[in-house]
Amino acid sequence: MQKNILKSGIEISELGLGCMSLGTDYKTAQPIIESAIENGITYFDTADMYDQGINEEIVGKALKRYQNRDDIVIGTKVGNRLTEDGSITWDPSKKHIKEGVKGSLQRLGLDHIDLYQLHGGTIDDPLDETISAFDELKQEGIIRAYGISSIRPNVIDYYLKHSQIETLMSQFNLIDNRPESLLDDIHEKQIKVLARGPVFKGLLTSNSNEALDKKFADGIFDYTQDELGETIASVKEIESNLTALSFNYLTSHDALGSIIVGASSVEQLEENVENYYKDVSLDQIKASRERVKDLQYTQHLK
Repeated sequence: MQKNILKSGIEISELGLGCMSLGTDYKTAQPIIESAIENGITYFDTADMYDQGINEEIVGKALKRYQNRDDIVIGTKVGNRLTEDGSITWDPSKKHIKEGVKGSLQRLGLDHIDLYQLHGGTIDDPLDETISAFDELKQEGIIRAYGISSIRPNVIDYYLKHSQIETLMSQFNLIDNRPESLLDDIHEKQIKVLARGPVFKGLLTSNSNEALDKKFADGIFDYTQDELGETIASVKEIESNLTALSFNYLTSHDALGSIIVGASSVEQLEENVENYYKDVSLDQIKASRERVKDLQYTQHLK
């Protein structure tokens, strides 16, 4: 499988496993992680808030036997703090980040974290304090690299200009192509995109009609439901395998680091791997791109 290299030298597989969908049963999750490794996936993405830490525990336990392999990379996230009443509050403070990393290390069973990501953020955060927390953790050897998970252009722009982020995680697929407007700046700074939502809630799969009815009844972005259905039908005329098309669309961008796919079964994981390896021509990608709308971010611009 293709590997893409971050500025720090970390290599991540071009198809990564988003672990949020693994569930809380280790016996179900472990075979999915094993299948991912067998199929060449070496990047595993989790977060401290997924199942209130259980996800990190499962990922750490399943990957423990591979800790002697330098190519296995784990990314996790911080910024959401669990309060005493069980609710979640946003906390990007240095204090919380430095406390949060201790909990993640313990749950993952690691002495350092490869990629530590801010799990959201707003322009009203104490941005410089947040950045200094990540910089200090890197200097201390507790993390190897850091990034952000965001769809807010003003937040992304600040981190591009004032931090040493190496990754940007954002929803990115053929329909939600909003990140295209950011790619030149991202690529210039040698930052890699972690593309989440590559099949867009099932819309870019063989179950597109079902997803359209159940998840997009009110449309989305600049699309009404009818427009979205017509667009998907039009794209299918060029390439019927929408998942392979979306994956190839993403890999056609130089700034891509990894396509983050979720899986709740071994079969689903293997289907994603199969679609990753299916070739779609550049002409097909360009023709398909011309049949979807050019979307732009409309909020959080300044």
